[in-house]
Amino acid sequence: MGEYQKVAKVNDVPVGEIIGVDIAGNKVAIVNVDGEFYAFDSECSHAAGWLHLGFLEGLNVQCPVHFAEFDIRTGKPMEPPASDPIATYPVRVQGDDLEVEYPS
Repeated sequence: MGEYQKVAKVNDVPVGEIIGVDIAGNKVAIVNVDGEFYAFDSECSHAAGWLHLGFLEGLNVQCPVHFAEFDIRTGKPMEPPASDPIATYPVRVQGDDLEVEYPS
């Protein structure tokens, strides 16, 4: 387990949107689905596409490069060409802040 780190304000991630944040030198995507926040590695496990620049479809994110899809809750690949999952991270809301539990 890691420590929770403040990464953004709640208002920085409107419903249906994705943003990219840097945590410990890595790009992490933050998503807001109907007021529920999710965090996951932004780098696609198939190729060097950035998922925070991709497309949100329900609880899946689609890579903008080769259109692989991942479940944002589990990181499980849902559509090829990706076959490896992406890491996901717990998110909590502390007042107006979004915090992500990221490995130390």
